[in-house]
Amino acid sequence: MRQALVSRSEPDSTLSLAGRLGEVAGNFGKIAMLGLLLVLGGAATQAQTVASLPTAPTLKERYGSARPVPAWVDFCRRHASECEVNTSEPAIITMTPEIWRTIDSVNRRVNRTITPITDMAQLGVVDRWDFPDNGYGDCEDFQLLKRKMLRERGLPQRAMRMTVVIDELNEGHAVLMIRTDRGDFILDNKHSRILSWEQTGYIYVKREGHDSTAWVSLGGVTSPVQTANR
Repeated sequence: MRQALVSRSEPDSTLSLAGRLGEVAGNFGKIAMLGLLLVLGGAATQAQTVASLPTAPTLKERYGSARPVPAWVDFCRRHASECEVNTSEPAIITMTPEIWRTIDSVNRRVNRTITPITDMAQLGVVDRWDFPDNGYGDCEDFQLLKRKMLRERGLPQRAMRMTVVIDELNEGHAVLMIRTDRGDFILDNKHSRILSWEQTGYIYVKREGHDSTAWVSLGGVTSPVQTANR
């Protein structure tokens, strides 16, 4: 009798163990599938985020070389490394959501913390380019600080070009052009929204070159000799 009971119980135990193993295997399969879905979902979300970033036209150089404003030449004499062009750096930034957030954050931070004032009001000179270390500056000082901060965060200086425009007041004005694989964007101190160059309404006169320290022309208008706009 005891032998018969043992014999009868063995198939039940085997079936129970097999069931448990099957259940475990099924759970592992569900976990693996969930992990795959999460990975695929994350990739899709990232792709959608990149796709949702803005685009802009590329602003072409039109008329060859151009002379920089005299205040830039003086700035380069005092801060030579700020004017060097390292051709081993990329001339175009590959845009990602993280880079876009970095650019936007720096643009807003500088615009929020620096008080606009003309060089004449602050220094008694018509035009001087420099870093606004005392918390005050005009248009080009804002952009020089933004470029420095973005470079410190890993963006290539070669892809960030100081640019001279004629603004809505028909005055000389300086902005920072960020050249990317999604187009050319403008950092300005008059507002904190990053715009494509054509959205600003400015006339683009000239900008730093990306192959040498020489500047390049962007349009056929008379070049301002100064950027006095705060």
